[in-house]
Amino acid sequence: MEKREEGGKGGRRMKLVSLSAVEDRLTGINTYYMKVLVWVFAFLISAGAGFAQAPTENALLWEITKPGQPKPSYLFGTIHLICPADFALSDSVKSALSKTEQVALEMDMDDPGMMMNMMKSMNMRDGNELKKLVSESEYNKLDQFYKDSVGVGIGMFAKAKPFVLMGPLFNAVLNCQPQSYEMSLVELAKKQQSEVIGIESMDEQMAVFDSIPYKDQVKMILAMIDNLPKARNEFKELVALYKTQNINELYKLTLKSEFGLDGNEEIMLFDRNKKWISRIEKIVSEKPTFIAVGAAHLGGERGVIALLRKQGYKIRPVL
Repeated sequence: MEKREEGGKGGRRMKLVSLSAVEDRLTGINTYYMKVLVWVFAFLISAGAGFAQAPTENALLWEITKPGQPKPSYLFGTIHLICPADFALSDSVKSALSKTEQVALEMDMDDPGMMMNMMKSMNMRDGNELKKLVSESEYNKLDQFYKDSVGVGIGMFAKAKPFVLMGPLFNAVLNCQPQSYEMSLVELAKKQQSEVIGIESMDEQMAVFDSIPYKDQVKMILAMIDNLPKARNEFKELVALYKTQNINELYKLTLKSEFGLDGNEEIMLFDRNKKWISRIEKIVSEKPTFIAVGAAHLGGERGVIALLRKQGYKIRPVL
């Protein structure tokens, strides 16, 4: 998240954090927090070929066409946090984006009011706070970890939804300063003067984390802190599969993950996929659009590709 800071590993060079640095850090969390289950829910693929709707090809970029719409739109699956050494935007992705007139992300990353909207909705409901969710020893462990790795004590996030804490934790998992596909796509959109829009609002995304028990969210964070080497190895494997676009193997890795929130697929994935379809239909009917969402939303019979096909769209891989 610390996109403009130096010496981010370990946080040893950061003794004091200015207000502007804190705001920058929170902005980074806002950009990436929705993807804290990258290796858990990412890249869900078809569970079967029952209705021949789910994708079977290994591809992250897909063309969207429908009779009556003269120009195609495109759908791209992202991995939202990745080390710069592994980051790459293919020529086919850049070419597809250049043929469109707007970029649609899960959330409007170009919205100047995004930070303020996040601050309004980031706290837990009903007066909950972190100390009520964990033991004293667990709280102290979290506090020390964030002081060492981020340079900010856990007290700053005392009332925030626990998932917000996953943003800084990703730095420790990736062992690098992560790069974001979404922000890179925003920059490309700016260069060609394309509008950036969101499929859903900040309030909608933050509300997802009110539907998942706060204690379960904290348990996942503690599990990752206690098993950082294992989490790093799992994420490295996921990145390798993402780079080869091998979505079938990515799906198998997803099922084996030890860092997930079991039972929350409906909330995190399928309910949102269903809700998005009518919005995507409206978006692509207005102008050719480059749509980029987490690759977790693409695969399977209840994924965005299958649901769009059921609505009469032709979705073909761009290989």
